[in-house]
Amino acid sequence: MGKSRAPAPPNPRETSAAQTGTSVSTAIANTMLGNVNQVGADGSTLTYDQTGNYSFTDPYTGNSYDLPTFTATQSLSEKAQNIYDSNQDAELNLSNIARDQSSFLGDYMSEPWTADTAAIEGRLNELGAATLDPRFERQRSDLQTQLSNQGIKLGSAAYDRAMGNLNDAQSQSYNDLYLRGRGQAFSELQAQRNQPINEISALLSGSQVSMPNYSTNQPSNIATTDNAGLINQNYNQRLNQWQANQANNPLGGLLQLGGTLGSAFIMSDKRTKKDIKKVGKTDDGQNIYKFRYKSGGPIQMGLMAQEVEKKKPSAVTEVGGIKMVDYGKALKGAS
Repeated sequence: MGKSRAPAPPNPRETSAAQTGTSVSTAIANTMLGNVNQVGADGSTLTYDQTGNYSFTDPYTGNSYDLPTFTATQSLSEKAQNIYDSNQDAELNLSNIARDQSSFLGDYMSEPWTADTAAIEGRLNELGAATLDPRFERQRSDLQTQLSNQGIKLGSAAYDRAMGNLNDAQSQSYNDLYLRGRGQAFSELQAQRNQPINEISALLSGSQVSMPNYSTNQPSNIATTDNAGLINQNYNQRLNQWQANQANNPLGGLLQLGGTLGSAFIMSDKRTKKDIKKVGKTDDGQNIYKFRYKSGGPIQMGLMAQEVEKKKPSAVTEVGGIKMVDYGKALKGAS
């Protein structure tokens, strides 16, 4: 019966390479599933094409992978393309007009703007004389008649006070006319100042074409295979099977014991044992026995010191008259 070896653990780089290769392949497959060509209701399309490759090198394993690159192309239907081209031409024309008109803005904007309302104020005076003055005259005549009927004489304090109030009200009416007129005049002058700029801004904004929208396809992804896990699982299964075989193999367990204990001596004198039963042999012909110690305890497995002493006397010693076996020496060379 020979000594079997434990299965070798998986190589980390080979395991990593297997996992990375599968992951890369899965990623490419999922990308292919996601690149779904689309056709809109108006005939416009969105298509995907593989347009190249680039090489990726795994820094751990050194393995290189060719990864595809894709280009998404959006194409308009014939009618939509005509509309798009027309809009582009119109925008170009508007842009050219804006460029030509904007050439004067340098000088135009370099001059400080002043809101000159002098001409407006002259016109306001004319409007006041034509509309307010006749009304003021009627108000003055009516007030004089009213004061006379009330017995308030010309030159009295009451008379002067009443006429002063009328003059104040008439002056306020002129002030209101000037304020409203000036505000309106300022707004008009400001609009005239901004009009060229607004026209150019409107030309530059142009009209924008509406591009068709496509919904992103969301296919079910392919799950990557856990190669690293499978490799390690297989190794653990083989290791567990080997350990089980070793536990059921008398010689394997005995050799393992010798390798573990090294040069330690174990009581192996036949006189200390009972229920002795031969169960096998080592490769160099030494008998292996199952037994129990006379002092008690579970079933043991091992060699008989008296037999080992005949073949390998250096592996046997006596302690207090009891023969002990150094399994490291006794099993040396057995395989």
